Amino acid sequence: MSERVVVGLSGGVDSSVAAYLLKEQGYNVIGLFMNNWEESDDSGCCTAAEDWQDAVAVAGRLGIPAYSVNFSRQYMERVFSYFLDEYRRGRTPNPDVLCNREIKFAPFREQAEKLGAKYIATGHYCGIGRKGDLPVLLCAADKVKDQTYFLNQVRTEQLDNVLFPLANMTKSEVRAIAEREGLATAKKKDSTGVCFIGERNFKRFLSGYLPATPGRIVDKSGRTLGEHDGLMYYTLGQRKGLGIGGVSGAAGERWYVVEKRLDKNELVVSCGEGEELFRSSLTADGLNIIGPRDFPDEFDCTVRTRHREPLVPARAHIDGDRVTVTFARPERAVTPGQYVALYLSDRCLGGAEIV
Repeated sequence: MSERVVVGLSGGVDSSVAAYLLKEQGYNVIGLFMNNWEESDDSGCCTAAEDWQDAVAVAGRLGIPAYSVNFSRQYMERVFSYFLDEYRRGRTPNPDVLCNREIKFAPFREQAEKLGAKYIATGHYCGIGRKGDLPVLLCAADKVKDQTYFLNQVRTEQLDNVLFPLANMTKSEVRAIAEREGLATAKKKDSTGVCFIGERNFKRFLSGYLPATPGRIVDKSGRTLGEHDGLMYYTLGQRKGLGIGGVSGAAGERWYVVEKRLDKNELVVSCGEGEELFRSSLTADGLNIIGPRDFPDEFDCTVRTRHREPLVPARAHIDGDRVTVTFARPERAVTPGQYVALYLSDRCLGGAEIV
């Protein structure tokens, strides 16, 4: 009897092809759809219901069973509450990183075990290797789509018996397979942004959960330039949506957010790409190490502070669960609340939350 694997079937093309590839490899595949959010978008449509229909269509085409499981309570407790707390603190959180650790590789695995599965699988673009008895997280062949950054907080033990069928594939190859096999998701647009916000207006969504307190927009000298809608709506390096067009500054230069002063409820902006946006180092807490700790407390590596940003050379110094990263050259808009992921060659060592 072939070994059973439960695939996180999201209703997107990547997980659809992951399920197809596993079936082709001889696994006994089961699709499991995770409903993590119960709310309609701005148009009144329940996107989870649409995704579930696509997942069912794919499962039918592949001839595999598909089940839906509701993790909305766990998501609210473990991910969304953190999302709101971070915004209250004036930071810019990345809930998708936490979702992988707290949902996709936690209660999802438990549900898979109830279905008798030995393995779980997802459509992430990343790979799994082993060093000794421990799994390690590896970069995908498609460097543009590589999603190891989103998995930098997944614990080592959570990667045991995990399969990433798309590790050696490019996005174009995945779509070609989906079209060839007649999968309903072949031409479906990739999801962008935070999963529970989707295409809706971000300000409108966030204001439904957190009260906004307008305040002054000021330059570095303290000159008032306008009024912001609430500090939670802005992030470092932002240049759009500031509402201060026409205010005098350096000729032809745009205004950028360079600081959020919570004590004064002030949004500080600067005209042009000045040095205020660049940092030579960062400090991050809660370091999560994936795989063996087979590297010293201080070492040269590459890092990423946002998904899809290029890996940049740096030196890391670890002290307990805190890591200090010194960049080879200053980096733009290093943002508290985001994560820094550490890499040695094609291995993602894990990461920590920027403070």
